[in-house]
Amino acid sequence: MIVYSCINEWYAMLTCIYEAWSSKNGYKNIRLELEPIEQYTLFDEYHHVDADIDKAESVIQAVNKKISPYFYNKMAYCSMAYEKDVLDNIFHMMILGFTYGTETLNMFHFRDVMRNREISTRLGREICKFKEIIRFHEIGNNVYVAHVEPKSKLVVALGPAIEDRMPSEHWMIIDDIHREAVIHPKNEPFYLKQLSDLEFTRLLETEKENDNYTDLWKVFFDSIAIEERTNKRCQDNLMPIWTRKHAIEFYHEIKKA
Repeated sequence: MIVYSCINEWYAMLTCIYEAWSSKNGYKNIRLELEPIEQYTLFDEYHHVDADIDKAESVIQAVNKKISPYFYNKMAYCSMAYEKDVLDNIFHMMILGFTYGTETLNMFHFRDVMRNREISTRLGREICKFKEIIRFHEIGNNVYVAHVEPKSKLVVALGPAIEDRMPSEHWMIIDDIHREAVIHPKNEPFYLKQLSDLEFTRLLETEKENDNYTDLWKVFFDSIAIEERTNKRCQDNLMPIWTRKHAIEFYHEIKKA
């Protein structure tokens, strides 16, 4: 088996797909993996692939022209997922797409299509979860910052929903796991930025700065609680423990842990 690997970044993933396709070794003899690779196998041949904008763009053009823009958007959406086989799945989905077109997405008798639907569905649930639980802190000059720690690289998917709620505010959503940030200047479109070590270290300090809205939310959360109606199992289902680290109403639980 020939294994092509790359970092978890969209243009690098597209370049990896380009190299795998161009090798003409036959897709059954190729596997694509995201780095870091958890365990190397003895008899597989490994090739690291760096991002190449020209090669990535050629894949984008081919998919949009020969399959459809809708299919391309679906693959780009799935690329945010944390599953280790997501790159290999996208590669096989594109192979099917070049043969059957956009209808590939509904051909569930193919194992790769079913797996793609599973990844997409789980990713959608994770995005919806973080849309509900995201918490902002005011850090001065009417700038609002929120920290999240999702399993997937999904902060860019949170941007449209928050922009719709807060179009005339300066805000930023920081992914502490993948060190990405969605930045929204007041009354302007948001954009995605990869954070440097210095930027990330400085932005980590923003969560320690309390503001009036944070204190007000804590008071509101405590005041509406009815101890006799506490349902821990239901609460854990609606807001899993791993999502609570940056939810201010659960700070007391985090400190105890």
